[in-house]
This record gives sequence, C-alpha cells and structure tokens, in this order.
Amino acid sequence: MQKRFLIAFTGLAWPFLILLAATGLQAPLVAHAGQQLKPIKTWSALASWYGPGFQGKTTASGQPYDMFEATAAHLWLPFGSLVRIVNSKTGRSQILRINDRGPFVDDRELDVSFLVASRLGLIGQGVGVVQLELLEEPKRP
Repeated sequence: MQKRFLIAFTGLAWPFLILLAATGLQAPLVAHAGQQLKPIKTWSALASWYGPGFQGKTTASGQPYDMFEATAAHLWLPFGSLVRIVNSKTGRSQILRINDRGPFVDDRELDVSFLVASRLGLIGQGVGVVQLELLEEPKRP
C-alpha cells in the first residue's frame, strides 16, 4: 500500500517540479513580446526587399539567404545587429538581424527578406520609408 502511494505521488509530483524549475529559466531576448527594447539609435531610411531570386545563395556573412527568416542587408551595420524596423505608413514593425550587405541602389539603406516585407506591407509597393531602431550590436571578441 505504501509502495503504491509512493509511486502515485512520484508520478503526480514530477510535472509540478518541472513547472517550478521552468519558471526560473529565461527565454531569449526576442521571445519577450511584452518587453519593449530601448533603441541605441533611431533614424529614417528607405527600405526595399529581396526574395526568390536570392533564395539559398550565400550572404556576405556566409549564411545562406532564407527569404522566410527575419533578416536584412545593410551597408554598414555589423553582422548580427538586432534591429526593429517600423513601416512609417502602416505602423507595423518587425525585429530582425543583419546578415548581409546591400542594397546597392543609391537611395536605399536596407534590403529586408520576403518574410519581413510581407509582415510590414512592403511587397506590393516594393520600397517604403521605415524607421530603423538599432536595438543591439554584437559583442566584439
């Protein structure tokens, strides 16, 4: 009888122990949706997007381009920089990482992936004025 109680108690108690342990763990920075990140620097820029023609090709950082990831190309921001961009027209925003160089068109400062462009509403117009907020630069070794 005592053995059955111990087994039943152990079987019911382990989920609560896991729950208690999990509350002490912290999710990655981007996963905290309610937490507003304070930008290091903010400025306006013209953004465009690139998609299927570049899918799978190697970016300037060495990573393969994936049009369904939240990434972008920028001329001078360090690779790995975390940036929030806000479409000035729609107010929609997206956090992304810089992993490529470009765009190489005079008036544009940022080329975003297809995923980011679709979330911001840039697909139909191709380009748009956005607010760039630099949230984090990678740590230098």
